[in-house]
Formats: sequence, C-alpha cells, structure tokens
Amino acid sequence: MANIALAVPITAMVLRNSRSTLNFMPEHVPDRVDRAILATLQRDGRMANVDLADAISLSPSACLRRVKALEASGIIAGYRAEVSRARAGLGLTVFIGLKVAKHSQETSVRIEEALLAIPAIVACYLVSGSSDFLVEAAVPDLAGYEELLLGQILTIPSVVEAQSTFAIRTVLSRGPLPLDHWRGPSH
Repeated sequence: MANIALAVPITAMVLRNSRSTLNFMPEHVPDRVDRAILATLQRDGRMANVDLADAISLSPSACLRRVKALEASGIIAGYRAEVSRARAGLGLTVFIGLKVAKHSQETSVRIEEALLAIPAIVACYLVSGSSDFLVEAAVPDLAGYEELLLGQILTIPSVVEAQSTFAIRTVLSRGPLPLDHWRGPSH
C-alpha cells in the first residue's frame, strides 16, 4: 500500500455551531480546479469520476483526491436525487413567514426542532425583518396546506403569527451556487 503525503500543510480553524460546541475542521481554500469540479458536479452529481476528470482535464486519481478533499472540508455537503415536486404529488409550494413571541435562544431552539420534525417543510431560515422564521413547504394542495398550518405549525408554542405566500410557478429552484467570488489573484 502506498503512503500518501499532502502537498500542502493542513491548518485548522475553530468554528462554533449553533449549539456552542467547538468543531475543528481543516481549512480548504478552493482554487480554479476546485471551482471547475464544483461547477461540473452541480450540473451532474452522478457523473463518474473518470468522466469528471476528463471534463476538467485532470487525471482520475488527482480528481478523486480533490473531490474527497472538498467532501472532507464540507464544501461538498452531500449528494441527492432532485425529485420533481409536481410528479411526486406535491403541487403546492408555500412560503410561510412566522412571528415568534418571547424571543430567546431557548425559544428559537424549540421552534427549530419542531419545524425540522415536519416532513412538509423543505427549507427553514431564521431571518430579520417582519418575520422571525421563513419556512418553505411542499404540500399536495390547499387542504394539505391547511393541515400543515393549523395542525402543525400554529400548534408550536411561541409561534404567534403566520403569513403565507403561494408560489404560482417555479422559475428556478435549487440552481447551482455561484462560485465567482472565489476568483482572485491567489486562486
């Protein structure tokens, strides 16, 4: 078995997560090759490593090392199938702004845990402005939305108001992330 040595030293940075515990993770500074890998994988996450390496003009072994480093650093957070909401019977997308009473970290944690336990909620953000949370939900129809709102969301303690906006048509959803901000003299 061959020994593998890293070409660059690993440095560590301390990150705090929302639960105030410390995580140590190697710092990964993406370069133009990483950007090419990420741009290609965002278009086709099922691409075979050999095809990915060919697409970005890299050897398969070097490409695989790069992908593994991007995964280990957390830049690549995972892989999944993109499911058509309409074909899965979830034809109604609704954005719900939630207002909360009794603002505190404990209240926020309780609400976040309750929202994460609701399968219809596909995205949730803590936001500033007129709402405290912005929730995206995928439901079959208006009856499904009513059950979600009245039977689940408004039963969460401290949620005092919900304002809903219905998507008429999806123009773009979960598109590739822009990576141009990584361009620069050292990248």
